[in-house]
Amino acid sequence: MKRNCTIALCLSFIFAFALQPLHAGIMVPKEGTPAENIAGPADPNAVKAAVNEFKNLSRKEKKERFKEVKKELKAYKQAKHNGGGGDINTLLLVIITILIPPLGVFLHEGEINGKFWLDLLLTLLFYLPGLIYALIVIFGNN
Repeated sequence: MKRNCTIALCLSFIFAFALQPLHAGIMVPKEGTPAENIAGPADPNAVKAAVNEFKNLSRKEKKERFKEVKKELKAYKQAKHNGGGGDINTLLLVIITILIPPLGVFLHEGEINGKFWLDLLLTLLFYLPGLIYALIVIFGNN
């Protein structure tokens, strides 16, 4: 679920930044955030025009736009990792962590790493240390 949302967000950033018009060789951002720019029903003619405009760009300009997209995506991920995830996501993660602590650590970290294995070991030895460690991992980054 988290991976699907991340992929959708990446594609949103790519289309929002890569298809913006150039003004004197510099990208001109549209009003609002990229997610707001592409949310909702889009005019098919506007989308076709933007795609055609992007196709007509030189290779160097396309490369620069993709670099900007990558930079914005990296900034978004950093902001999300630093606490911009949202209250509902944190609440659901805590509920999952209370039920199955290693699963909560896995969902928070996004991969199976040393923190996951340590939490799994603590949970198998006794539930309470595993739960406490999982909550420390989840709330420790904030």
